[in-house]
Amino acid sequence: MLTAELPLERIEGRAAEALRSLLESVPSLNIESIDFDANLAAKQIDVLAKVEAFGRHSILVCQVKSNGQPRHVRAAILQVQRYVELFGKDATPVIIAPFLSRESQALCREERVGFLDFEGNCRLLFDGMFIERQMPNRPSIERRGLKSIFKPKSAQVLRMMLRDPSRPWRVAELAKAAQVSLGQVSNVRTALRDREWADVADGGLRLRRPDALLDAWRDAYEPPAGNRQSFYTTLHGKTFDHAVHEVLGLSRSAGRAILASFSAAQWLAPYARAGSQFLYADRQGLARLSAALRLSLVAKGENVTVTVLKDEGPLLDMTEAAPGMFCTGSVQTYLDLFASGERGREAATHLRSERLRWSR
Repeated sequence: MLTAELPLERIEGRAAEALRSLLESVPSLNIESIDFDANLAAKQIDVLAKVEAFGRHSILVCQVKSNGQPRHVRAAILQVQRYVELFGKDATPVIIAPFLSRESQALCREERVGFLDFEGNCRLLFDGMFIERQMPNRPSIERRGLKSIFKPKSAQVLRMMLRDPSRPWRVAELAKAAQVSLGQVSNVRTALRDREWADVADGGLRLRRPDALLDAWRDAYEPPAGNRQSFYTTLHGKTFDHAVHEVLGLSRSAGRAILASFSAAQWLAPYARAGSQFLYADRQGLARLSAALRLSLVAKGENVTVTVLKDEGPLLDMTEAAPGMFCTGSVQTYLDLFASGERGREAATHLRSERLRWSR
């Protein structure tokens, strides 16, 4: 992350430069001073700016954070609101960070605290002056940070937590349930807490905003990596269901296969029947599917698509939607549907309303 690469002193220097650049862009505003020296640090104030406009003087009391995610910004807001009292009614609190997420910006607005980040997002309101700018895109470092939360091993943790968002998890038991390392769970725990998607309560980690987490995952989603193969089968309807029933689920040693995407949704929350069947499998599972469904490889005209997964996470999260009919869990099915075009999004919206409605 950007914040890990820069020492705090350099971040404070960049913060002062960013603030100066912003203020200099306002013709009617005169900068009297911008300081970030040791004397300010003794008062726990990172940057102090004194400005004048139309004969009126204002002070910007700035708290600089290396991490602009909501949990850190919430703490910074409390700090800067306390420090601003030292300067009286002419002082305005401001948060500055390398990047402030939309959620963090919303926190600042709610608390009437100004903000500025190195990407150009800003909102300053003081003594009749109003400066606001919203950049349309997330910086690449933030996009990479989001993607890392949804990488395969992390996704195993998230799928487990989203099964029951109100359940508190201890790190060790969550690692065991998701079949990942303690370190992996700790990384996910930090990322969720920083974004305030989860908190620690009742002795464990519990999702606080499962819908916000799912929305972010959906927007950053990349389908599971694997070898996607197209087949044709002469089996249809109940004949197909009976044949595939004998192969689904099973075990790691016997080979595993599960229904996915539209085929999974048909059992979880029926909406629209697709012309093809979709499945996830391991290599042995594909061999068993091929025999049971009499699959023939085709270049076009397929009616069965099987993805042999590189990572087994979706297979670990399989659910039994009906006796013997194993498919991807509701979260994985929702993500796959949403990524499959307009018709898939309609089916995804229906599935979410039926299977993924949470209340706290």
